[in-house]
Amino acid sequence: MRIGLAGAGRIGAFHAATLAGLDDVEQLVVTDAVPEAATRLADQGGHEVAADLEELLTRVDGLVITSSTLSHSELLRQAVAARVPTFCEKPVAMTLEETHQVNDLVEASQVPVQVGFQRRFDQGYRQAQAAVRSGELGFVHTVRANTHDQSPPPAAYIPTSGGLYRDCGVHDFDIIRFVTGREVVSVFATGANKGDAYFAEGGDVDTAAAVLTLDDDTLAVVTATRYNGAGHDVRLEVMGSGGTVGVGYDDSLAVRSVEPDVDFPRGPQKWSFMERFLPAYRRELGVFTDVVAGRAGTPCTVRDAYQAFRVAEACEVSRATGQPVQVSEIGGAR
Repeated sequence: MRIGLAGAGRIGAFHAATLAGLDDVEQLVVTDAVPEAATRLADQGGHEVAADLEELLTRVDGLVITSSTLSHSELLRQAVAARVPTFCEKPVAMTLEETHQVNDLVEASQVPVQVGFQRRFDQGYRQAQAAVRSGELGFVHTVRANTHDQSPPPAAYIPTSGGLYRDCGVHDFDIIRFVTGREVVSVFATGANKGDAYFAEGGDVDTAAAVLTLDDDTLAVVTATRYNGAGHDVRLEVMGSGGTVGVGYDDSLAVRSVEPDVDFPRGPQKWSFMERFLPAYRRELGVFTDVVAGRAGTPCTVRDAYQAFRVAEACEVSRATGQPVQVSEIGGAR
């Protein structure tokens, strides 16, 4: 099959290398708002170039959107209109209302659209989901999740990031839904700034925490930070009456034990989300080729993205007001 790639930046180049290595992908066709970037990436990998998305959509069987966040919604609309199965990195759109509109468009069209929440394809998270579903943990009462970046992004990224809850926390909100099979009904969130001034200047925080209540009264604690000098640290713990499982507890764990005679973890640490989730990204795009070929249904829908976005929005409201927020007050169930 022929796959189009809209966006030749860092994540676009990362996905291009993965797509080029998949058995089902015969050719990659690249476009970018900056033509030179598309040409450069194409030359590096032996790919084809399209002048724009309109031309690209006439030449491919599926589309992968890795362009700037601001462009996702419009590119996705064009792909749906052309009836081309599409993979779109999160977020689908910059606002909750626009995400809802895109969801309605996609569902009405029945064009397959897969949203990029790669943790759903990580073996650890999938094993945690299986442990919950099998009942081996008994009743689940507490979940702990964290996304701790080793170092902050550049200042220019913050105005378009959507903020820490929408940019980082949204992955935890989605994976909590995925692993537990439950919905978040209320949140209480807070945040702080101890790092670079550009976070506060942009109305964002560099460290955040939230307590979520799920629809079966499970409690989830989510933390995020841009400053975790020990390494990139993404984990999940699921605690139940019959046992506890953890994701992310291997020798790369970015925590140093100060217990005597303990040498775990041995390292080396991981330093970025691309390093941490490389196998998951490969599985994710492999599944997308199955979606394009009609061998599989969409494993992460726009509606899934909308639900996680609602939780992130609720956290922002809670942080701003200092009060608990019911998710039902944010955008509606739809």
